[in-house]
Amino acid sequence: MTVCDLEGTIIGMNARARRIFGPEQQFIGSNVLDCHPEPARSKLRELLATGATNVYTVEKNGVKKLIYQAPWYQNGVRAGMVELSLEIPFDLPHFVRASSERTA
Repeated sequence: MTVCDLEGTIIGMNARARRIFGPEQQFIGSNVLDCHPEPARSKLRELLATGATNVYTVEKNGVKKLIYQAPWYQNGVRAGMVELSLEIPFDLPHFVRASSERTA
C-alpha cells in the first residue's frame, strides 16, 4: 500500500511496498507522478484531481496483481489517494451470487 496527498506527494508506504520498491525514505516526500511513465502518469493526475477510483489487473515478471487506487479522507475531506497492490493467482475463481443470497 502506498499513500499520497492531493498533490501526489508520497506520505506513507507499508512494509510490503518498501520491500518491493525500496526503502521508505527513498520515496517519502517524492511525487507519485514522477514514479510512473505515460500514460499511467496522466491517469494518476486525473485520479488526484477528481477523486475517482481506478481498478485493474496487471502482470509483471510472471506475477499477476490487482491494483486498486482510491481516494482517502480525513475528517470527511478528501486528502489524497491510496494504492493497494495485491498479488492474485492467474486462475482466480469468480463467483456470481444472487442478490438474495446471504453472506456470513
